[in-house]
Amino acid sequence: MMTLNELLRPLRTQSELTPEQDQIKIKQIDMDSRNVAEGSLFICIKGYTVDGHDFAEKAIESGAAAIIAERSLDVSVPLIIVDDAKRAMARLASYFYEEPTKKLNLIGVTGTNGKTSTTHILDQILRDAKHKTGMIGTMYTKIGDQTFDTANTTPESLILQQTFKSMNEANVQTAVMEVSSHALHHGRVRGCDFDIAVFTNLTPDHLDYHETMDKYLFAKSLLFSQLGNTYEGKTAVINIDDLSGPRLAQLTTADIITYGIRKPADIRARDIKSTPEGTTFILEAFGEEVTVTFSLIGLFSVYNALAAVAAALASGIELKQIKASLEHVKGIAGRFEPVQCGQPYSVIVDYAHTADSLQNVLDTVTELTNGHVTVVVGCGGDRDASKRPVMANIAVKQADRAIFTSDNPRSEDPELILKDMTKDLLADNYETVLDRKVAIYRAIEAAEEGDVVLIAGKGHETYQDIAGVKHHFDDKEVAAEAIKGRMT
Repeated sequence: MMTLNELLRPLRTQSELTPEQDQIKIKQIDMDSRNVAEGSLFICIKGYTVDGHDFAEKAIESGAAAIIAERSLDVSVPLIIVDDAKRAMARLASYFYEEPTKKLNLIGVTGTNGKTSTTHILDQILRDAKHKTGMIGTMYTKIGDQTFDTANTTPESLILQQTFKSMNEANVQTAVMEVSSHALHHGRVRGCDFDIAVFTNLTPDHLDYHETMDKYLFAKSLLFSQLGNTYEGKTAVINIDDLSGPRLAQLTTADIITYGIRKPADIRARDIKSTPEGTTFILEAFGEEVTVTFSLIGLFSVYNALAAVAAALASGIELKQIKASLEHVKGIAGRFEPVQCGQPYSVIVDYAHTADSLQNVLDTVTELTNGHVTVVVGCGGDRDASKRPVMANIAVKQADRAIFTSDNPRSEDPELILKDMTKDLLADNYETVLDRKVAIYRAIEAAEEGDVVLIAGKGHETYQDIAGVKHHFDDKEVAAEAIKGRMT
C-alpha cells in the first residue's frame, strides 16, 4: 500500500492534487473495472474493442480511489491525466510492486519460432541446477511447481509485474518468459529488468500487424536495446545463423553470446544425427565439447537447445550439468508430439503455424520416414493472410498428400480462408475438408504401415475459435479417437 503522492513519483504529470488527495491510500492497481476494489487506482487503457475511459464511473462505484486517464473525465475522485496510459501503467506497476524483476535473474526469449520449446528446455536445465524457477509463455504461467492459465503469450505490464511480485514471494530465483513482438511494440515489458535476452529466429509472420519485415525486426530488437547501456550482468544470446542475427548484435551494448550450426559461433552443434528416437550431436561451448543424446527430433530442436544452452551458461550453469539436463528433456506438449496408440504408422501433432515452422517440421518428417507423408493443416483467421498460399504450397511440395482444413477461423469465413490457401496451387495432391475433425479422421483412415500423418497448426491448443466462441477441440484427442476407432 502507498499514498497516492508516493505512487505518482515516477510520473511527470501536470495534475494538481490537494494535500488531502496526496494522502489517499492506494491498495492495488487495476486496468479492468471488474477487478476494482476499495482503494484501487484505476488506469483507463484504450484497447482495440473497449476503452477503459468508458468504465471509469463503474470503477469508482466499485471503490476506485483515483483514476489515471489520457483525457479529462467528469469524475468524483482525483484524476491524473497522462499522455500515454500504457507507459504510465508499466512504470507505476513496477514501482508499486517494488521493482520485482530486479530481484530475479530474468531471461526473455523472442523470435518467430521456437520460443516455447526454448523456454521449456531452459527451465529444465535451471531446475536440474536447483534453481527455483518461474515461467511465462504461450502455454501457461508457472511459479515454482504451480501453473496458471494465461491469456496472451506476454501479458500486459500490470499483470506481468503482479506475477513477478508473486515470484518474489515464492522465492523464485530465475524467471524465463516468452516475449512476443506485439508485447514489445505495445510496451508490455517496460519496467522489466532483463538480465538475458535470447533471439531464436525471424521469419515472415504477423505482417498483417507489422506490415514489413523491417518493422517486425524493429519490434524484436526492442528487447535487446532495452538491456541498457552497461555491460555488467547483461547478456544477449543471438542465433548467428539467422539473417537478422548480426543486425540484432549491433543494436545492443550487452555482452553477446552467439550460437549456430552453419557459421562459427560461441555455442555450436556439429555431427548432428537424427533418428525417430531422437538426436545426437557434439556440443561445442567456448572451447569445450561434449556429446549430447537428445530425445527431441529435428534441426529446429537442436537450435532451440543451443539457445537454451547459451542462456544457461550465461546464468552460471556448468556445461556438464547442461549436458545431463539436455539428456533428460522430455517432449513438449504440441511440439512434434507423437500420438501413440499401438498403430503401425506415425501420427505427430505440432504447433507449426508459420511457413518456416511448417517447412522445418515437414523436412524432419520426410527425412525420418520411407513411407508416405500426409499433412493436415489450416491457417488462422484474423491473422496474416499473406502466409496462407505460402504454407499451402509448402504442404503440397513437401508432403505426398495435403488436407487443408479449419484452424481458429475467428471472425473470418473458414471457406474463404481455404480459398486463400489454395487459389494459386497447381498441384493436385490435396483436398479441402472444412471440418477439422473429419480432416484428421480422413488422414488417419488412409494411413498405411510406415506412413506419417502430421497434424499441424494447433499443437497444445485445446480449442477452436469460431466467430468469437472457443469450442473444445484437441488435435491429440481427436487423433487418438480416430486411431482407436480404426482398430476396433
